[in-house]
Parts: sequence; structure tokens; C-alpha cells
Amino acid sequence: MKRLQMLMEIAIFASLGVVFDLLIPFKMPQGGSISLAMLPIFVMAFRHGVIGGVVTGALVGTIQLMFAPQILTVIQPLLDYTIAFGVVGLSGLFARQVKKAAAAGKNGRLMAIVLGATLLGAGLRYVCHVISGIVFFAEYAEGPVVPYSLIYNAMYMVPSYLLCGIVAGLLFTTAPRLLRYSARGV
Repeated sequence: MKRLQMLMEIAIFASLGVVFDLLIPFKMPQGGSISLAMLPIFVMAFRHGVIGGVVTGALVGTIQLMFAPQILTVIQPLLDYTIAFGVVGLSGLFARQVKKAAAAGKNGRLMAIVLGATLLGAGLRYVCHVISGIVFFAEYAEGPVVPYSLIYNAMYMVPSYLLCGIVAGLLFTTAPRLLRYSARGV
């Protein structure tokens, strides 16, 4: 029963991540957007740990390939979509600390841990996009490719991190029961 519930939550939260990404009208010219797409991945990572987070993230990235993808080679979409969103789920490394702070009612500590964990996930996604930019999108660079990729990807990743990190922190400090997982439901 627990596995079935986890699989259903993965499907629901992955769908929610894709919808959040599609709702944002601001898209960068060579890909990327400021959105809440990482938020459902963070929720799953904190509820179910690394496996739940990584699987949800990889699914979000893979589904996004169906909606106006920018595919240049066979490897590029894996790095820019599946892997980039999958590594967001590594924020689940802090799931135990997040749950412990929430159970103790330590909202300041909870917010700090959530912001740190979301920084890890968003930071790893940023690294994937920077590498992809250097390797696959060099032709769009106006000048040296490394600084261009660092700046271009930071333009949407920093606001996305701040948005998702703050919303996740507020979500869990006001509704810590969202972190609980049981076979009977939330």
C-alpha cells in the first residue's frame, strides 16, 4: 500500500510540476523560465526522501520534453531536462532534518533547513544547465561561453530558487502535516 501511495504521489506531483512550469508566461530565448516547477519535487523529496524526489524530478523533466523542447543532440535533453530536474530531488537528503524540525515546532530552524536543501537541489539543477549551455548552446554566446552560460542560466535559476525555497519554507512552517506520510493518507 505504501508503494502504491508513493507512486500515485509521484504521478500527481510530477504533473503538478509540469503544470506550474506551463503556467508561467516568462520564457528565456534559449530555454529556461522562472516558475514553481521545482516546488512539487521539493515536497516529494521532503516527504519521501531522495528516491521520491529524484523520481518525481526526472519525471517532471521527461514530461517537459513533450512541450516545446529544445533538442540539439541525444544527450542534451537528458542533461537539460531529465537529469537537471532529477537532481533537484537530492534535496531529499535533508528530509529527516526537515521532518524533525517540523515535529519540534522549530519554524526558524525548519525554514533554514528548507532553504538550504532547496539551494542544494536548485544549485545542482543550475550546474546541469550551465554545463549544457557550455557544451550545446555555445553558438548563442556573445563572447566567452562560460561566463555567458553562468549568467544566462542564473537569470532564471536564482529567481526560481528564491520563489520555490520561500514558498516551500512557508508551506511547511504553516502546514507541517504535509511532511507526514502514512499508508492511510496525509
